Amino acid sequence: MRPFLCGVLFLFFTAVNGALLTADEGPVSFHRDVLPILRTNCIVCHRPGKPQGGLDLTTHAGLLAGGDEGPAIDAGDAAGSRLIATIDGDEPTMPKDGEPLLPEEIETLRRWIAQGALADEPASLFSLRPAEPPVYHSLPAVHALAFSPDGTLLAVPGRHEILLHHADGSGVASRLLGDSPRLESVVFSRDGTLLVGSGGAASEFGEIQIWDTAKREPVRSIKGSNDAFYGVSISPDNSQVAVGCADKLVRVFNVVDGIEVMRCDNHLDWVFGSAFTNDGLRLASVSRDKAAKLIDIATGHLVDDINRSRDPLVCLARHPIDDLIATGGTEGKIRLFRMEPRGGRLAEGDNKEESFVREFEHIGSPIQSVAFSPDGSAVACGVASGEVRIFKTENGQRLAQIKASHGPVFAVAFNADGDLIATGGQDGQIRFYKTSNGELVQEFPAVPQYRHTETP
Repeated sequence: MRPFLCGVLFLFFTAVNGALLTADEGPVSFHRDVLPILRTNCIVCHRPGKPQGGLDLTTHAGLLAGGDEGPAIDAGDAAGSRLIATIDGDEPTMPKDGEPLLPEEIETLRRWIAQGALADEPASLFSLRPAEPPVYHSLPAVHALAFSPDGTLLAVPGRHEILLHHADGSGVASRLLGDSPRLESVVFSRDGTLLVGSGGAASEFGEIQIWDTAKREPVRSIKGSNDAFYGVSISPDNSQVAVGCADKLVRVFNVVDGIEVMRCDNHLDWVFGSAFTNDGLRLASVSRDKAAKLIDIATGHLVDDINRSRDPLVCLARHPIDDLIATGGTEGKIRLFRMEPRGGRLAEGDNKEESFVREFEHIGSPIQSVAFSPDGSAVACGVASGEVRIFKTENGQRLAQIKASHGPVFAVAFNADGDLIATGGQDGQIRFYKTSNGELVQEFPAVPQYRHTETP
């Protein structure tokens, strides 16, 4: 049982001219103060996909919209708001199967509603962007890699930054600082003019960073959700970006204004990858729920299930020319699928394999990342065992097998010429290998590493 004294300690009252005043009458922030309370106590039931009572409490808009029983709050009137009525009192009706909210939590919600139930943007209350590039006392794991199409740069996420290495591994060309403590994915646009990263802060916000590659300047930061974004992709015409989310949604945003233009809730677990079709009208996504799906961007509706449910999927790569995707998951097999509709939703018993092209050899360890060569002729994967394998796309023939003992490989990327493959993983080192035979060519740290020296 939660101690009542917590509430007593949180608030105290002072008599002034016979009136009782709360100790803190400052403005209450939705994202800083209110959303963490809802996340802890409410959104396990009231979230997108199948919100109980039709009520989604994961966003400010959802809270204002209310549910099947009407508005949840009446801005400016805390006492008359249904949200307060359900969580307060001697026998509160919500949370239905959990502990009652603490008195200070109820008071925070009450004050926020009384102050007008205003919204604020995630992470906009204060900038999380560091003034100076971070100093590293150890090497962070490498979760993503991307070579620029012109062959000059290698993008590597760090802490609160994207590091642009010279593609030959000779050093860092630029450091792009941003709000997200961690970026989960990076990708260059097809023409190389834009660099896009996705990530955020766990249980706080998701962010998409869009950078002008030539100027090394931010084009836009798009923040949303209450958890990190994964598997970012950019449309062929550079007009839209898509992400998978820890809240089980797939989202598409406009690059020009950052407005969310599509949201799909057909997945049942975290979504780790996204990929636009060549015409930019549809989007493929993969999730830990074992599903690969094809989504209509204009409506957000599911067009087709792409695969037959097998193993949780954690990575996706799009073929650079054809409407094909390669998926990887915990079973340890790359599978190739077409991104094209089949004329309708699946019927019960459908084997869901009409989009299937081929399956590559079993590796025996969960696949963490997949990537195509620039011409699409080869596909590579990095696995949890530390191994990397490269195959011919057309027939699945193995081209190279790289066995190493450096820990899990979380990221693989072909250089612009396709003759080298870069890997990154748990140990924070970037390694270049020849794609023809897997020979190690070069190794260097992903970030400038601080080296402590003892003073005699």
